[in-house]
Amino acid sequence: MTDLDPAAADRETLLRAAAAHTAAAQDVEAFLRRLPEVPDASAITEYANLLTREQRQRADREAAADAFGLTIGSLESDQGT
Repeated sequence: MTDLDPAAADRETLLRAAAAHTAAAQDVEAFLRRLPEVPDASAITEYANLLTREQRQRADREAAADAFGLTIGSLESDQGT
């Protein structure tokens, strides 16, 4: 069995995490496209579940990016409004 070097393994993990996050975001979009004008309780529950999944996948992607060395500071600016 051939082990990937750590950088290659981290890159593969990052790519998988990014793909999973993309899929989760696409599922949210697909849900919103079929959402009726007046959502019922089951639609609200489904939306909450989809958002939770998307947020979890985003956090996984960010952690994988950090492990790969793509750590960035806050994207929010403290400069005035």
